[in-house]
Amino acid sequence: MISEKMQEALNEQVNKEFYSAYLYLAMSAYCSRIGLPGFSNWMRQQYEEESLHVTRMYDYILGQGSQVHLKKIIEPPKEYGTPLEIFEQTLEHEQFVTGCINELMGMAIKEQDYATQTFLQWYVTEQVEEESNVNDILAPLRMVGDDKGGLMMIDQQLLQRVPPAPIQPVQ
Repeated sequence: MISEKMQEALNEQVNKEFYSAYLYLAMSAYCSRIGLPGFSNWMRQQYEEESLHVTRMYDYILGQGSQVHLKKIIEPPKEYGTPLEIFEQTLEHEQFVTGCINELMGMAIKEQDYATQTFLQWYVTEQVEEESNVNDILAPLRMVGDDKGGLMMIDQQLLQRVPPAPIQPVQ
């Protein structure tokens, strides 16, 4: 059983994870509209991954005998700029999510909620991976600058991203 305060904080994070999924789906649509199918694919796969993150947290809350409270999701922007700007925004967003997860972990530690600490460790590890993946794309984007050929090569590489593997349900 988790505290009411932890339940509310986890529900807030569910909302943030839904927004993340929504944001990446909007970015995917934008990339498709500007003719970058690889970038669109990468963002679409990111949407799928974030959707799995939502489900995992949702299942944990329910599994703890707590109540899920689904809240209104803020509308994401419609325009994102250049591919470099898109991935700079993506890194900024992932850093925000990392901060939110860290705050949740801090709360779980303060409350001596060991089950939630164990649960959240998966997200801590996941956020390290998320930021690293984005940085791995930002580096070549910064290198190619305005070179259209270089941008097209990166776009082709991003077409290779496959859907994420299903996440095991939380017991």
